[in-house]
Amino acid sequence: MPRVTILGCGGSAGVPQIGGGDGRGDWGACDPAEPRNRRTRSSIVIESDAGERLLVDTSPDMRAQLLACEIPRVDAILFTHAHADHVLGIDDVRILNRIANRPIDAFATARTLEELDKRFDYAFKPWTQPYFFRPVLTPRTVEPGHTVEACGLRIQLFEQDHGFMPTLGLRIGGFGYSTDVAILDEAALATLAGVDTWIVDCFQRQPHKTHANLEQVLAWVERLRPRRVVLTHMGYDIDWAWLKRHLPAHIEPAHDGMILEISEAE
Repeated sequence: MPRVTILGCGGSAGVPQIGGGDGRGDWGACDPAEPRNRRTRSSIVIESDAGERLLVDTSPDMRAQLLACEIPRVDAILFTHAHADHVLGIDDVRILNRIANRPIDAFATARTLEELDKRFDYAFKPWTQPYFFRPVLTPRTVEPGHTVEACGLRIQLFEQDHGFMPTLGLRIGGFGYSTDVAILDEAALATLAGVDTWIVDCFQRQPHKTHANLEQVLAWVERLRPRRVVLTHMGYDIDWAWLKRHLPAHIEPAHDGMILEISEAE
């Protein structure tokens, strides 16, 4: 049975944010005494039955996340979009290259790959064997509506509205992942129909231009009726314990290092 590890479940600034009266961080509405409120930037690893691992996004916290979650290697990467909190860990891919001893496939839309190439052009240059003194990624262009095979997984891709730009959502059997989304259109909802376990963006309680809020997520859940819903990309507006008290049992907040066993059956 495939396994998903939530490397990080925080918004672009993480929790706590930089600042606070004592310089130890601005926790907002989150209780600093609750360790599950400490959130790094959003990313997951999906491990197939064969033990291959797909990394979804390379957050600025990637090195620490992989160490904390005891992930020894990564076999391919899928980028949902090119925002900084999802790509700035790219330089540490060179160590993943060394472990794999090869370039690593990077699946993304043409728009995302173009942006990554502008900002990290050195990562897409041909490999100069035998050393990895920089990251080496092999671009693999995908589009919403495509189904791709990677790491022994069959991945359905769909487009999400992130307010000012599109992002990729993904579905693998009964599992869905929707980070950085404000609106899901009918095509996206159709792809998610019948999903069993869904990790979904829930940035805050109040409406937001580029992210789903709690009310929006609850409306989607009412329509899709997944067995289990896990909230991610959470900002400092929503405390872990508050969410546990106010949500039905089948909807729960993620925490960094959380592991989910998922079904490949749809």
